Amino acid sequence: MDTLLSFIFASALLAISPGPDNIFVLIQSISNGVKYGLATVFGLISGCIVHTTLVAFGVSAIIKENEQLLLMLKIFGASYLVFLAYKVYRSPSQIDLTANKKLQKSKNQLFKQGFIMNVLNPKVSIFFLAFFPAFLFSETLNTVTQFFILGFVFMTVSLIIFSLIAILSGQIAEYLKGNKNMGPYLKWLQIFVFIGISGFILFA
Repeated sequence: MDTLLSFIFASALLAISPGPDNIFVLIQSISNGVKYGLATVFGLISGCIVHTTLVAFGVSAIIKENEQLLLMLKIFGASYLVFLAYKVYRSPSQIDLTANKKLQKSKNQLFKQGFIMNVLNPKVSIFFLAFFPAFLFSETLNTVTQFFILGFVFMTVSLIIFSLIAILSGQIAEYLKGNKNMGPYLKWLQIFVFIGISGFILFA
């Protein structure tokens, strides 16, 4: 239970910290309306099912071959999160809420766009591969089941937070526009989240 609670907390931090997905949801909600932002959210989250399935069966097969590889996966995971923190550090601090603003699409089109964006992004599978193995929580459940549970928890937490971003998009946008200096703070929040979770993966 402690491991699952840690995973929920880490997933929430990742969902809250500004990244391409939640910024995309925010922009769609501002451009087209809350219902369209929610359609984007459901598309993005649905795509996670594909990545969870790929990682669940792939990593489980690796662990069955050699448990030492689990340690190597954790080291890879921590290193990858540090790399993501470095990429955020090198990126601009400003958040452009007018980027990608296009003509209104249907909710079905935005759902498909979110789903395809997620499924065709190999970085999501790599991220799951880096993130999930450190949070295996049971010695009795098989690893495939544990990965699917972790995937369901991750999707549920992300769904709740991304939906709140869509619903509160107007207030969030006004706050960001009225506080031009928030960009660097949000940037460093994301860096600390990545580095903090990498430390947890290695030392917890």
